[in-house]
Formats: sequence, C-alpha cells, structure tokens
Amino acid sequence: MEINGVAHVMLTVSNYEACLPFYEKLLPHLGLTHVVRKTDSQFYCIGGRTGLGIHRADPHHRDERFTQRRVGLHHVCFRARERKDIDELYRFLLTLDARIVHPPQEGAWAPGYYSILFEDPDGIRLEVNHIPGKGLLGGAPQKAG
Repeated sequence: MEINGVAHVMLTVSNYEACLPFYEKLLPHLGLTHVVRKTDSQFYCIGGRTGLGIHRADPHHRDERFTQRRVGLHHVCFRARERKDIDELYRFLLTLDARIVHPPQEGAWAPGYYSILFEDPDGIRLEVNHIPGKGLLGGAPQKAG
C-alpha cells in the first residue's frame, strides 16, 4: 500500500469565535475554497487535494491554549507550489495580524527549503513551505540542521 497524501486535518480550538474569522480568510487564500461545513462548532474546507477544519473545544477546555510540545499535534505544514507563494502569504498574514513565529526564510530540512511559520489565534502553529523539484524524494536524505 502507498497512501495518496493526507485527506484532512481537524484542529480543536478553544476560542472558536476568534479562530473562525481567521480560518475563513486563511483557508480560501491557501486554495481551500470549498466550504464543506460551517456551523456554530465546526468549519471545514477542502481544495488542492487537502482538507482542514476546526472544531469548538469542549467547554471545560475553553480557557486552554495550544501547547506545541504537549502530546499530540506539533504543527501542520502545507506545501506551496512556488517559492514566491511564501513571500505573498507573509504579506497576507500581516493583514490578519497573525503571530509570525518566523518570516519567510530558508531552512536546512531539504535542499531549497523555504518556509514561513505562524500561529492561529489559539496559538496552533501552521507552516507553509516550498521545496523545489522532488525535495527529499529526489535523492539521499539531508541531515536537518
């Protein structure tokens, strides 16, 4: 068996009211333009062979924020088609007042790795990267630095 990508990622957010407007703008900007579901507790979009959604947290978790190094999700990374998409996304994120963890920069994860790392209103980390060609699938794995 060989999987055909990741079908979707569902994130649980504690502050749905703050996160919903953020994702309503971000997801279509990333090409996830088809809204599958939008309710008072769930927002889910698909596009680019990818799906991402948010769910309202249970009430007893309402005051919690995402902790990156806790058991569970570390971050979600989307792949951009072109390097210039990363720079354009940075400008867009500034209009959303997103917390930028690091602006567009090159990284040692793969040859030509270029990415931006930011957070949603709950502090969930999201990354968008671009790797030219086949990336790590094009040859011997590179040691992350």
